[in-house]
Amino acid sequence: MLRGIHPILGPDLLHALRSLGHGDEVVIADANFPVHSMGPRVVRLDGVDAVTVADAILTHLPLDTFVDQAAFRMEVVGDPKAVPPICETFADLVRSLAGTFEITPLERFAFYERAKQASLIVATGERRLYGNLILKTGVLAPE
Repeated sequence: MLRGIHPILGPDLLHALRSLGHGDEVVIADANFPVHSMGPRVVRLDGVDAVTVADAILTHLPLDTFVDQAAFRMEVVGDPKAVPPICETFADLVRSLAGTFEITPLERFAFYERAKQASLIVATGERRLYGNLILKTGVLAPE
């Protein structure tokens, strides 16, 4: 039993998140994302939406302040300027929990290539299209 840990973060995901280091990336993937063909370790949270997962992870994970871009979303195929509502929600979460970061859009296949280099993929049950997010791990500030 632990206090102060978001309730959806079970032992497998907690271990995976705690194992990340500065600059490692974690993918929060929707139900349509090809998680098991990407290569990185996958932790499944079926039945949990991607926004809830992003909230839980960002409650504990600092984003990288040494880079200009530390959060990424997938662009809408055929309409790269469109911002799906779920991506607006991701942006609000990132701003409220991680600071002044903006979410950088990536073309679909560029997003897949970046996901292949990630340290961890969290597979969610998210059914909204484009419910995918990549977060770059930062550092814990000295006390």
